[in-house]
Amino acid sequence: MLFLMLALAGSVVVNLVLLGLYSGGGGLDGVQERFFSHDPNAPDKVAIISIEGLILEGEGFVKRQIDHAMKDPGVKAVVLRVDSPGGTVTGSDFIYHHLSQLREKKPLVVSMGGIAASGGYYVSMAVGDKPETIFAEPTTWTGSIGVVIPHYNVSDLMKNWGVQDDSIASHRLKTMGSFTKPMTPEERLILQELVNDSFGRFKEIVKSGRAKFRNDPKALDTLATGQIFTANQALKGGLVDKIGFLDAAVDRAIALANLNPTTVRVVKYKREVSFASALMDGGDSEARLPGLEKLLEMASPRAYFLWTALPPLVTNRAMIGGRSSGSD
Repeated sequence: MLFLMLALAGSVVVNLVLLGLYSGGGGLDGVQERFFSHDPNAPDKVAIISIEGLILEGEGFVKRQIDHAMKDPGVKAVVLRVDSPGGTVTGSDFIYHHLSQLREKKPLVVSMGGIAASGGYYVSMAVGDKPETIFAEPTTWTGSIGVVIPHYNVSDLMKNWGVQDDSIASHRLKTMGSFTKPMTPEERLILQELVNDSFGRFKEIVKSGRAKFRNDPKALDTLATGQIFTANQALKGGLVDKIGFLDAAVDRAIALANLNPTTVRVVKYKREVSFASALMDGGDSEARLPGLEKLLEMASPRAYFLWTALPPLVTNRAMIGGRSSGSD
């Protein structure tokens, strides 16, 4: 038995080494650069950073892409490819913050995919107020400017099962938002104030990226109802600048960086398949959470910039840029 266990362990090590060799090794940040378009041999680059899926925490592959582009002197401009319905308030704001820092160093253009809603729209505001920097595809859905704190009241179901919430707390508000009891008017008012504060920040972020709404806040109030908009509606309302595909956004980034389009290399970042990146991503997986910890995290009240018909039953460990972003 000992011999078999040693043989199995040796096989795992060999396979991991071969996996690292197969992937070409690469940097310790787990970001792999792949040629996308234009001149494959050009030294000046435009990098495509992808944000896909739910934004549940800022740390992860998206942050590593941002850091990679920031540190690479060959990257002269960045296109942010957004295909996300949003996510947590904190995760969206974290990514927005680091994208804004990136924009201070290198021109940034947004290309919206199928959906760039709520938190997906929030991070898009990192382009600042430079004209013609937000592109939506003809079939993009965007907008959904708003905040939600999901809450489920299962107290009647618990009664049917003969289950009682017998929690002991230091104050009646300590269990605020619990799904085991109806929400009181006092609790609802407090949570509504939290939502209103986050909503106010959302609108300020939109104003920072859309000069139109700084000059006409009432126009933003008309659109900031949580409603989703088509690309044409978003263009008419001033939420986006142009309707165009990824290549149009790339062309704009090339122009903003004053690059020659015949001597530029466009690259897209992918998650590197290597031993090092496997170790890095291993900490991102929500599967590592014990059942009780996962349940407690799902039961914690949390604010979301998210467009969804069903508020998320997810944990904050299922990070975008981790295993939930699907950007490979």
